[in-house]
Amino acid sequence: MKVFSVLVLLSGGWLLTQSPSISDSSSDVNAPARDRLRAVYTGELGVREATGRNDGTRVELFLHYTHLKPGNPWCAAFVCWCLGQAGIPNPRTGYCPNLFPKNKVIWTRSTGIGGASSRNSQLTTRNPPRTPLPGDIFGIYFPEKGRIAHVGFVDQWDGKWLITVEGNTNESGSREGDGVYRKRRLVSSISKVSAV
Repeated sequence: MKVFSVLVLLSGGWLLTQSPSISDSSSDVNAPARDRLRAVYTGELGVREATGRNDGTRVELFLHYTHLKPGNPWCAAFVCWCLGQAGIPNPRTGYCPNLFPKNKVIWTRSTGIGGASSRNSQLTTRNPPRTPLPGDIFGIYFPEKGRIAHVGFVDQWDGKWLITVEGNTNESGSREGDGVYRKRRLVSSISKVSAV
């Protein structure tokens, strides 16, 4: 069964997106785990830092889960905490690149690196390439850091745009934000996607 969503764009246009129903996806053996995970990460929407310094009760809970002290960047800690709450094994890390082991990467931007095909922006690795599903983890590469330095959850994917839920961001999409937000990003801004 397919679920269709209509988004009204700020410019006044319409975008019709098609995304698989999480629980009805017969080919996804992880559908029950995805349902649990989605309930966890969407339940954190609206969490905000106390003083804008990577702090606050919920933020410190995410950081503590990954053995980090208050004040550290927490997007990866948020992802790991959510995975843990859903009962999904994870690296319990605050370091974004650790969420993209080669055996979990299912999609990469067309760069010609890591077995990527320049024609379809998908990997040819041990994992069969596939369209990212809700709960998969996206990563954004920052050249000044030389690595993926911001992560979050894919919530919807239509090939050109994705809807995400991510921690330590803000309304403008910064990697050093102030809370947990739902964002709309261009697929071309994403470096890799890792399977749950």
